[in-house]
Formats: sequence, C-alpha cells, structure tokens
Amino acid sequence: MQIDLSNPENLTLAAVRQLIASASDDEHTQLRVTKAGIAYISSGVVGGTDIDGLLFRLETWAKGSGYVGNVAASDEVWVTQIFNALKQNWPKPPFDYIDIY
Repeated sequence: MQIDLSNPENLTLAAVRQLIASASDDEHTQLRVTKAGIAYISSGVVGGTDIDGLLFRLETWAKGSGYVGNVAASDEVWVTQIFNALKQNWPKPPFDYIDIY
C-alpha cells in the first residue's frame, strides 16, 4: 500500500487509515516519502538506512508499539496526526527527518 502525494486528491484520511492498517506491528516500521511523492511504510529498513531517494521520513516505530496495524488505523487522532504530517511536509519539508511528537 502506498499513497501518491503528487496528486492532491490521493491524500485523504481514508487513504492514510488504509496505509496504517496495511503494515504489521510485528517489526519496526517507518513512514517514508520519496522525492517523487510516494508515501509508504517501510518494514525492516528503517531509521537512517537506505535513505537515498527519500524526501523525508518520520521516526521509526518500534515493533509492538501499536503505531501500525488495524488497531492503530482505528484511532482517529493518530490517523489525523499522520495525515497532517504528510499534508504539512509534502512537497517541501523543512527537514528530511520529521518528528511529529
């Protein structure tokens, strides 16, 4: 699952909810956005690893922390927070690492 941010119509709360639900909380994850505007959740490859081609990324979510998966996707406050992070930082983030907390 990914969201193409280059088309503003693709960035919706429903799309963010689906993106969060599509990831497993069984491993470390990180929301990343490529320079082309593709937002996706990376599993396994997180932190400052393999960041060539990325415009920005959020902090790594530790496995078992509840930031991804179906339960996280049902949390309206969390989904809105991620939606706002994407909306505020695409296409010109102030930094390549965004701390939303």
